[in-house]
Amino acid sequence: MTEKASAAQQPAASIAGSLEHVEAAAWNAIANPNQATYNPFIDYAFLRALEISGCVGTGTGWHPRHILIEDEAGLTAAMPAYLKTHSQGEYVFDHSWADAYQRAGGHYYPKLQCAVPFTPVPGHRLLVREGETAADLRRMLAAIAVQATRQLEASSFHATFLTENEWNELGDMGFLKRTGQQFHFTNPGYRTFDDFLSELAARKRKAIRKERAQAGQGLTIRQLTGSEITEADWDAFFAFYIDTGSRKWGRPYLNREFFSRLGEAMSERCLLVFAYEHGRPIAGALNMIGGDCLYGRYWGACEQRPYMHFELCYYQAIDYAIAHAIPRVEAGAQGDHKLARGYQPVTTYSAHHIVDPALRRAIAHFLEHEREAIAEINEDLAAAGPFRKDE
Repeated sequence: MTEKASAAQQPAASIAGSLEHVEAAAWNAIANPNQATYNPFIDYAFLRALEISGCVGTGTGWHPRHILIEDEAGLTAAMPAYLKTHSQGEYVFDHSWADAYQRAGGHYYPKLQCAVPFTPVPGHRLLVREGETAADLRRMLAAIAVQATRQLEASSFHATFLTENEWNELGDMGFLKRTGQQFHFTNPGYRTFDDFLSELAARKRKAIRKERAQAGQGLTIRQLTGSEITEADWDAFFAFYIDTGSRKWGRPYLNREFFSRLGEAMSERCLLVFAYEHGRPIAGALNMIGGDCLYGRYWGACEQRPYMHFELCYYQAIDYAIAHAIPRVEAGAQGDHKLARGYQPVTTYSAHHIVDPALRRAIAHFLEHEREAIAEINEDLAAAGPFRKDE
């Protein structure tokens, strides 16, 4: 083998300010090589829709800085990453870190963030070609991210909603390890919603039946996916999303164009659940359909009805998962009210590289106690769940 040929086979790293010049097929080959565990949020189409619609980019505080590694065979590893000038839209909260550092005279922003914007959904973040070198490629991505953090004059690098394996690998490299909490529904193979209810304590079973009965009074509920979803449906859903987002957060992160782009590129992965009154939609929930999970994302309503939120977001998602033999439903960030409705506590994972040694020490001490507290809380919540405690 010639020296020139050997050099040609060395992986080359680069940082892309957009996915525009990255081939969709090449990205998806490493993002979702196994369709049985397909995650729609790391699909090229989803991330590109955020860019084209302007939800990320100039003026948003989310500036794409995707890390790419290529060899003679093409794209072999990648990381969705963004240079950020704030901490909004992440759902792994570091506002207190930023405040403390800035009070001490430091500059916390910009920071480099490996994440799916506005999407607290666990999944792979270090995307690599499968094979014997996969672990080496993940370590290479992490090392390049650390180097890029310094080159970009960022205070820190954060990889959020990692898989547990990625979290452990980054921890072995010296990254600070953080945990969080979500609530997921597990479908062990129920045939009907009543099968699920039969596993609950009698009081919880009765409460859910009462909630569903009240939520459905005077309403028609439909599940729409694929070609059933029209632009008029996206118009209605966006109005719901804006109303709820404005009341809860002040400024919703996504714009109307994003939902059209999403529907155009990924309609078969979208599940819209609408509640109609006299033929007019008054509330809706958007889910994304993965290979082994139904992901609840956004909801909104122009009119309020008792328990309608629980019906559209939680019970309809369980119905769909059971009907389509989907093993899991993830219902988004936070919310221990989900516990009584069959969703169990799970641990989420993030990893952090902090440039300033003093800030790193302070955060490491904080995270040690936080991990212990979250483990205890999750254990207590699991024990207090709605399922029968049969002897």
